[in-house]
Amino acid sequence: MFLLALGHAATHWTAATVYILLPLIKDALDLSYAQAGVFLSVFHLSSFLANFASGIAVDMSGRRVLVQIVALVMGGVATFVFGLTSLYVILVLMVGFMGAAVQAWHPGAISYLAEHYATRRGYVLSIHAMGANAGDAIAPMVAGVLLTWLTWNTTAMLSAVPALVTAVVLVVILLPKDRPAARGGEPMSVKRYFAGYWGLLKDRAVMVLTMTAGFRTMAQVGLFAFLPLYISDVMKASTVFMGAALMTMQIGGFIAAPLAGVWSDRIGRRPIVFGALGVTTIILVGLTFIQDPTVYVAAISLLGFFLFAIRPVVQSWMMDMVPGEFAGSATSLMFGVQSILGAVTPIIGGIVADQYGLIVVFYMLAGIMLFANILVLFVPRERQ
Repeated sequence: MFLLALGHAATHWTAATVYILLPLIKDALDLSYAQAGVFLSVFHLSSFLANFASGIAVDMSGRRVLVQIVALVMGGVATFVFGLTSLYVILVLMVGFMGAAVQAWHPGAISYLAEHYATRRGYVLSIHAMGANAGDAIAPMVAGVLLTWLTWNTTAMLSAVPALVTAVVLVVILLPKDRPAARGGEPMSVKRYFAGYWGLLKDRAVMVLTMTAGFRTMAQVGLFAFLPLYISDVMKASTVFMGAALMTMQIGGFIAAPLAGVWSDRIGRRPIVFGALGVTTIILVGLTFIQDPTVYVAAISLLGFFLFAIRPVVQSWMMDMVPGEFAGSATSLMFGVQSILGAVTPIIGGIVADQYGLIVVFYMLAGIMLFANILVLFVPRERQ
């Protein structure tokens, strides 16, 4: 459980590096907001494509740990190459590989944990989510400090280290035990796999919950994309302040994830998701009225608490709904929808920011989060 949380932290370290470097790359290459948004759209579009491939590989082969190791290596190498160049096309290409690596991790990890800890899914997936929060929290702060001494290129290359080191750890400790035990060591047939996947697509509960997760991710992606730009361009704050703000948001999520996970195991998933989505919507709107930097960081921390409390609970809810042998594909379906919707947000947000200003983007994100909240009401009652 803790090794997979460590791996999750390493993949999110890769993603967080992109967000913190984006304002500097925008200035260095003289990009518009829309052009900067292309980076993140490519990131999430590649995530969408890799996600389904990963889900198929996980469920048909059963080699969950191997797929996770491949994801870590791909992310680490792409991040290193990202720092070697200043060519826009190559940077966008590497961001695509980084996005693929981040999302390719999830089907194997979540299905592995859901199978081994079937009665405590909320708890173990919250520990897994804490790994993501840790990576997202530490990486911006480390990058923000490094950027006071180093160029963004060098900072990117150094940011490749966590993913590559963690891949070696998983090879040594977990890979020897990587077997498709749930099916008696036998891979799944192609016919059986696609029949089961079609069943997921026809399941109303699965699809409504998937769309709920997708719209929540739209708001999260938009927040990650435009919060650093808002801090840099509107508040005129330093990269250290930017890193600190993003870190406090992740710390809020780090605290919230285990609380929400354990609580959802006891009282159910629905009330946790519904309540956290509602509070997040309110805070998003409130951010646009705060001018004091200290209060702003405090509000960001509170936002992170509720925003990231949702993530492990939604994942646990999905694992409750689907057969264990299709857990990887259900995860890839959910994350695939999240990726494709997330890919749209930076471009739309960039156009809105160019036309109306960055503050209007935050109103747009609040509206998206409100819609996700409404969708929860249409998820059929929980079933095991």
